[in-house]
Amino acid sequence: MSEVITKSNTAPKVGFVSLGCAKALTDSELILTQLNAEGYQTSKTFEGADLVIVNTCGFIDDAVKESLDTIGEALAANGKVIVTGCLGAKAGEGGGNLVRQMHPSVLAVTGPQATQEVMDAVHANLPKPHDPFLDLVPNTFGVAGIKLTPRHYAYIKISEGCNHRCTFCIIPSMRGDLVSRPIGEVLKEARALFEGGVKELLVISQDTSAYGVDVKYRTGFWDGKPIKTRLLELATALGEMAAPYGAWVRLHYVYPYPSVDDLLPLMATGNVLPYLDVPLQHSHPDVLRRMKRPASGEKNLERIQRWRELCPNIVVRSTFIAGFPGETEEEFSHLLDFMREAQIDRAGCFAYSPVQGAVANDLGGMLPIELREERRARFMEVAEAISSAKLQQRIGSTMQILVDSAPGLGKKGGVGRSYADAPEIDGVVKLLPPEKISKTLRVGEFTKARIVGAQGHDLVAQPF
Repeated sequence: MSEVITKSNTAPKVGFVSLGCAKALTDSELILTQLNAEGYQTSKTFEGADLVIVNTCGFIDDAVKESLDTIGEALAANGKVIVTGCLGAKAGEGGGNLVRQMHPSVLAVTGPQATQEVMDAVHANLPKPHDPFLDLVPNTFGVAGIKLTPRHYAYIKISEGCNHRCTFCIIPSMRGDLVSRPIGEVLKEARALFEGGVKELLVISQDTSAYGVDVKYRTGFWDGKPIKTRLLELATALGEMAAPYGAWVRLHYVYPYPSVDDLLPLMATGNVLPYLDVPLQHSHPDVLRRMKRPASGEKNLERIQRWRELCPNIVVRSTFIAGFPGETEEEFSHLLDFMREAQIDRAGCFAYSPVQGAVANDLGGMLPIELREERRARFMEVAEAISSAKLQQRIGSTMQILVDSAPGLGKKGGVGRSYADAPEIDGVVKLLPPEKISKTLRVGEFTKARIVGAQGHDLVAQPF
């Protein structure tokens, strides 16, 4: 992924590639904002750049391979490469740096959330042209900086790191323990995004529910008023801020702690979208114990049922792991039964993949890859049947749709999303040509539409 900024032809050019998750994307946005604030130009290609920055992912083996391959491609095409991101923090054999071992000719290697270290490496290899004021930089959202998403939606990261030590995960070893951003800083960035035209704000972190735990929910300040550094207060303020702009606020990576119940009234009134992205991973208590999941003692099924009582139109999305080391057929069947009873609206599933450095690799009981994949396929059959039935129930209803694509002002239709669809991970709403000849569709604007059909994970709707 790259961002192109048009500047003077004399400005030094930096190629940029961003790999991995939305949290890595926000790191990339910070680096790009700083590059542009200092007068650098970003390039579409490796060949046309004076040097290349690769923001890597190091979570699973496939991501590690993609990152290492991309670094190799950049070195072959350009020769001057700076590496940052999660893979940059990963150790190789013998304890040395993995990237350095595989690609010793890179100019510099940093870990994630290392904007200043990356800029120091850029300055050392490509002198800084000039230093204009940030608000004069084109294609930015003022204090919120440059965004790599389409202009009508943006991710806002409220914290870094994670205090959990799940046995399948190495993120804390790369991103550290939880560090919450000051609440006033988050709200300042959110306001700049809404003022810049963002219609959907996606709140992300490693553990959104834990926001403020590290600072004991201390009181911050916003617009001269005290406000507690806690998810409930943050979500309330974001919802109130979004309302005058007619914008959405969507919460991701929300662990199912009891405190989440307090968010449901906000969702029931529409201040925050009635959508919860909850990483459950499994249902069987023994598997959750082996995973060292923080919510392993919670009664997740009862909690989800309670959420639906408080907010009947809530959409719950989650991810699960099939074939975790030691998983028995009975434990896997428990997961399928949980899915059928919980009726998770949107579910993804990964076959367990050993990650170098993860504790789970040493648990014993590693299942054959064929069995892991077979269980993943069985899980998705159940998940897709549930999702399909829920989509069928929406036929005949009217929904508000945020338009993502509308060639020719939507005269031949377009593509959008409802509150039930987060970008890139859920389905979409396929918009038919409007019934009225005068009706137009514009990217980044909302339209009312009547749901007339369902196709796979997607809905089909008639704008009016």
